[in-house]
Amino acid sequence: MRHRLMDAVVGAVLTFALTSTAAQAEKIQIGCTATSDCASAMIAVDEGLFKKHGLDAEMVLIGINSNIPAAILSNSIQIGGPTSTVFLQAADGGLDLVAVSGASIMNKISNDAIAAFVRNGVTITSPQDFKGKKVGAPGIGAFLHVLFVKWLVEKGVDPKSVNFVEVTFPTMADTIKSGGVDAVLTAEPFVMRMTNANLGTVGARYAAELARTEPIIFYAASREWAEKNPETVKKFRAAITEAAPIVNNDREKASAAIAKFTKQPLDLVKLTTPNRAEPVLKPEQLAWWIDVMAAQKMLQSKLDLKKLILN
Repeated sequence: MRHRLMDAVVGAVLTFALTSTAAQAEKIQIGCTATSDCASAMIAVDEGLFKKHGLDAEMVLIGINSNIPAAILSNSIQIGGPTSTVFLQAADGGLDLVAVSGASIMNKISNDAIAAFVRNGVTITSPQDFKGKKVGAPGIGAFLHVLFVKWLVEKGVDPKSVNFVEVTFPTMADTIKSGGVDAVLTAEPFVMRMTNANLGTVGARYAAELARTEPIIFYAASREWAEKNPETVKKFRAAITEAAPIVNNDREKASAAIAKFTKQPLDLVKLTTPNRAEPVLKPEQLAWWIDVMAAQKMLQSKLDLKKLILN
């Protein structure tokens, strides 16, 4: 009888402990677009790294990157993965956002994966051929768009001669097929997917020609939320730091996590290497982006680099 009573007590204590731990897990929502740039957060969810650090994290798919700052400030998500350009433009516009961790950086592999994909019936043989064309970008002022404009300028093409419109990654194939645009600014695996479907050809590998190594996407939050939840930020960073090496070194796990979140076929995702995950983010890494955006008249104020990243 005594043993049964003791077993019952021990069982009750264990149940309470597990329930208490689950109850204490802080719930956060992380918003990203359908790319591999937030793969570290995807891995942290799938591999239980957020749970390990006491976070109940959920990934939220955002159609266009430029919508992420508004989603953060409305508290629809607590942390988002804006591109460097979207983040800086939002900060320049007065939105009080702060970077809490690095997500992805440009390197040769990621640069080679980016392209201006041109639909059938349109001929692009030089940068000059983009004049007068309608080009879809996954967010005006977003990473791929700003890089493309930088490339056009370096090639002597006036960006104003190109008609830019917003087209989300998931709808690019249908938009190209319907002739809604002449080209889209995209990346793998979408390039390969549209190529295999015989929808067109690559018109330019503009990121490869620029050959930069700055951040693509980093994780951001509202300054108010981040300062009120320092322990949550600390836990988030710890999970992302553990997840980054998995993204960079375990292709199987990374591909599975990316396919699950982006809702793309696993076989297709496996054909391309995820953008390199880098959790460390330094103020000087944003300096190049600020110079580029200032040259494109995208910034109206002088941003303080040290205030843009949470200590």
